[in-house]
Amino acid sequence: MESSEPLSRTVLIVEDAEPSAATLEIALLAIPGVAVRVVSRARQAIEMLENPDAQVHALVPDFHMPLMDGCELVGKVRLLGRYRSLPSGGIRGDSDPRTPERVFRLGANAYFTKPFSPAQVRRKVEQLLNANDSVRVP
Repeated sequence: MESSEPLSRTVLIVEDAEPSAATLEIALLAIPGVAVRVVSRARQAIEMLENPDAQVHALVPDFHMPLMDGCELVGKVRLLGRYRSLPSGGIRGDSDPRTPERVFRLGANAYFTKPFSPAQVRRKVEQLLNANDSVRVP
């Protein structure tokens, strides 16, 4: 089925668990006008975002990954000039009550615990994308 709406916004998923990445990808592809890129490591996401030709409009990291977790990733992304206000909403599988505070303090816009509702993540990411579009200067 072809869509008449061009793909104009890219969501970057950073998830090392393949089933979660696939579930998120399917859910986010349901947002009109969205393309999805998936990487399994935070370092891959940073490399992609540092590329001047990259166009990423939202970030959905897993906050529990080896080497660099999603919290660290969001913090590093906030230091990249053009991505300082990149909408981000991440997923976490732990039950540490301090995690949500840490996530929001680092600049994430949303937080979901595993198991997550794909529909809820899709709605929130779509809301963040639309809010970000409305404040963009043409």
